[in-house]
Formats: sequence, structure tokens, C-alpha cells
Amino acid sequence: MSPSAGPPVPSPTSHRWGLLRHLYVQVVLAIIAGVVIGHFWPETGEALKPLGDGFIKLVKMVIAPVIFLTIAIGIAGTRELGSIGRVTTKAFGYFLVVSTLALIIGLIVANLVHPGAGMNINPATLDAGAVAAYSDRAHESSITDFLLDIIPTTLLSAFTDGSILQVLMVAVLFGLGLSMVGKPAEPVRDMLERIALVVFKLVGIIMRAAPIGAFGAIAFTIGKYGLDSLANLGVLIATFYVTSLLFVLVVLGAIGLLNGFSILRLIRYLRAELLLVLGTSSSEAALPSLIEKMERAGCAKSVVGIVVPTGYSFNLDGTNIYMTLAVLFIAQATNVPLSLGDQIVLLLVAMISSKGAAGITGAGFITLAATLSIMDTVPVAGLALILGVDRFMSECRSLTNFIGNAVATIVVARWEGALDHAKLDEVLSAPPAKEAGGYRARG
Repeated sequence: MSPSAGPPVPSPTSHRWGLLRHLYVQVVLAIIAGVVIGHFWPETGEALKPLGDGFIKLVKMVIAPVIFLTIAIGIAGTRELGSIGRVTTKAFGYFLVVSTLALIIGLIVANLVHPGAGMNINPATLDAGAVAAYSDRAHESSITDFLLDIIPTTLLSAFTDGSILQVLMVAVLFGLGLSMVGKPAEPVRDMLERIALVVFKLVGIIMRAAPIGAFGAIAFTIGKYGLDSLANLGVLIATFYVTSLLFVLVVLGAIGLLNGFSILRLIRYLRAELLLVLGTSSSEAALPSLIEKMERAGCAKSVVGIVVPTGYSFNLDGTNIYMTLAVLFIAQATNVPLSLGDQIVLLLVAMISSKGAAGITGAGFITLAATLSIMDTVPVAGLALILGVDRFMSECRSLTNFIGNAVATIVVARWEGALDHAKLDEVLSAPPAKEAGGYRARG
């Protein structure tokens, strides 16, 4: 090359290949491919279900150690143990207010839109057996059982039973123990930090398989239920999606503005995780990445470690919107009149049942079954009306829940004075990061 020659200009081809290195681009392409396979070759799409299930199992495999290490290390480094109680109190206060607001919004929208009006379904003609398994599991879930289930059988069983709240409890107690022991426990804390480096590197490796998981999960959904099933209950699905979108942009957007950040920039920052949640229909698939990104955004480790795991069980904004909207849809479809008093009772019951069924796999539909079982006004058999399209609404529930937990983490960190505003502005304002796979291990 001659001395006068300028720097090499990247060709359009190299630019396109560069885009393919981003996780969110890979997941988008995988979702499109999954939809095509599921629609044109449904049997093949259904057969790809193990790809999605396998990826989610891989992620769940590392969730327990990620939560334990994040919380234990964060609490062990906290000089003021009283701050843990303050963070927990502020987090639950936020969860209660925002989750209740989500329930109210679902009620209001259902009364305005009337998505089930005119269907005139006779409850006696519905297949109650199709939802029997869900209603049975709902009956098994009570507040007392839920609270007792937080306590693991042994210290180690919390890591094998798959309960986020059990791991959370063990991590908090272990972190408190490390903090109270003090200097003699520093070698243990150092060891945990070194293990954390390895675990988060492992998470980074697993996330490289995200496009495969998203491809398999969406191909199965479209292959099994078909795009045609969306049209049958399109009004309900469209109402739920629009309501959730408005909740994110208006309610969570306003909360963001009051706390000094833009919800749209936060969504862009979390775009890879949101696409992963969309493809797998599971917010748990992106839990480890959310923890890492919230810390990178300037939220203190101790706050992230408490708010994110508890939010996955108690801050279910999307699920709450779905619950009240779905109950009124079933009531309207089966011509069951609900007075204002009945709807207030529904609101109170949903506030309780949404916590009692927290942490259960498929919690959205099971919580809905629990609410109908307790109310005894709207027929539980009405669940059969939405069973076929529940899978399509679960993506929206998971996305809304995920964004809600990200917002909650930043807000609580700010309230606690544990938010680096400069760091938050930097990551939310930065152009798309050029990271292979969109995820990095801690350094």
C-alpha cells in the first residue's frame, strides 16, 4: 500500500457479517426462521421443541449459582447490614404499588374494550377436563404453602429444587454470615468472587446458544398452535398486547422519567435479552444476563441481588394485567355479569393469588386458575377458551415482567442511593455495543 493511501474502507459484505456477530441479530433471524418452519412444516416445527426446552434447562442450570454468588458477595461487602432490610422494604413497597396498578389497568381496559362480548358461550359446553390439571395445581397453592416452600429442606437442596426464593434465602443468610464474621471470612469471599468469574464466563458460553433455543421454541409454538389460532381470539390477544405496550411506555416510562432515565433507551440496552425472552417465552432465560447488565448500568451489586430475584416472583406486571383482563374476558364471553363490587373482590383476590402462585412454572395460567377457583363467580371451565392461545400471550407477559423488573431495580437502587447515575447515562446513551454474542463475562 502506498503511503498516501487512506485507511481501508470496510466493504458492505464485511459490515453485514459484523452485524451477524450481535446476539440480538442472531435471535431475530432465528425467530423468523422458526416462524417459517412452524408455519409451512408444522410437524417439523413441533419436533424442534427439544431445542427450546434444552436451552431453557441450560439457563436454569446456572440461575441458582448466579443468584447465590451475586447476593452473597454483595451482602458480604455491605458494611451496613441495616441497608439490606431497607432495600427489601423499598422493593416490596414498589412491587405492591406497581403490581396493583397493573391489575387495575387490566380491569379498566377490559371494561372499555369488552373483548369477550358477543361470544355467548355456554359454560356447560366447555371442556373442563382440558384445564383440570391447571386448576388442580392452583388448589394446591396457598399462601401458607408458598411461605413454607421458601425454606429449603437442607442448605444444599435449595440449589437442586429449582426454587429461586429458596436460593435467595440461603444466599441472604450466607452473605449475612460472611459479613458478621468479618476479616476471618475474607478468604471465603475472595473464593466466591473467583467462582463468580467462572460462572459468568459459563453464562456467556450458554448465551451463544440463545438463537438455537429461540428457533426451536418459536418453531414449536407456531407448528403446534398455528398462526390461524391467533385469529379466533384476536381481539383478546391484541387488547392484551396493546395494554401491555401502553403500560410499559406510559406507566413504566413515567416512572423512568421521574427517576432520571428513558424507558426507550433502557429497552434498547436490553434488546438482546428481550428478543431472547420473546423467542423462548420465558423471562428466566434472560435472568443471569439481567443481573449482569443491571450491575453494568450502575446499580449496586447488593441491590441487584435482592431486587431482581424477588421481582421474578413478586413483580409480575405483565401477569397481573393478563389476570384481570382474562377474567373479565371469560365473564363477558360466558355472559356472567360482574358488578363493581365483584370486580373489587376480583382485584383483592388477584393481589393475593398472584403472590401465592409466584415461582410456579407456567405461573400466569395457574394463577388465573387460582383466582377463578377462589372467586367462584366466573366458571373455571372458561379457561378452556384461552388455553389454545395462552402460549401466544405468554411472550407478552414475560416481556412486560422482564422490563418491569429492570425498571424496579434502577428505581430501588436510586432510592437507596446505590445508583451510579453517570454510569447509567453512559450505558443507556452508548451506541450498540460491539460484543460477540451480546454478553460478556465479568472482568
